[in-house]
Amino acid sequence: MFSHDLEGAIRVGSAIECIHTYSLIHDDLPALDNDDLRRGKPTSHKVFGEAIAILAGDALLTLAFQTLATAPLEPARGVRVIAEIAAAAGTVDGMVGGQVADVEAGGKPVDQPTIEYIHRSKTAALIRGSIVAGAIAGGAATDDVERLRRFGDYIGWAFQVVDDLLDVEESSATLGKTAGKDRAQAKATYPALYGIEKSRAIAADLERRALAELAFFGERARCLRQLAEFLVARRS
Repeated sequence: MFSHDLEGAIRVGSAIECIHTYSLIHDDLPALDNDDLRRGKPTSHKVFGEAIAILAGDALLTLAFQTLATAPLEPARGVRVIAEIAAAAGTVDGMVGGQVADVEAGGKPVDQPTIEYIHRSKTAALIRGSIVAGAIAGGAATDDVERLRRFGDYIGWAFQVVDDLLDVEESSATLGKTAGKDRAQAKATYPALYGIEKSRAIAADLERRALAELAFFGERARCLRQLAEFLVARRS
């Protein structure tokens, strides 16, 4: 049983990586962020053309759900995992919905509820969904799943605030992608709304809230605690 749970969790992780990669390929396209670099290398559409980049993203998203559907999980648990990942990658409160709100907010004055929605969707939704899906795949109790959901929400939100800060503070060479694009495209970001110092304080507070959700688990949450600290302290 343990080996099946472990293999199932690994398959869930593989599916999420497919979704993450698809989102990066599409995010770099000219219609969205129009970026030539990703992790220091030419983006997919620069190498293979826009049509193949779009199709590659589509294929990865489809492969993700094929992988989830064939994961060796108890059926009811497998359905919960698929529903969780679909919601995280989808429209309302999901990655695609957050991206739509981000596009629509470009070049316009942005308020706190809008920027919070954008940031808690987009990347944060996928991070939250990844953590929760892993917990469900591993057979976690309902209360533990909800603690991890709150942890994922806070740390995913913090990740996106830090991402906004890095776009302002770091170079393209350090980031591996074009720096300063948020400002150039008049995107809705935390530094644009609050300034750098307050944005740092917001990220730190979100990290604190995330780590508080892990206190119940003690040493069992050591890896998640280290991951949270890394995501907020990173410089690229």
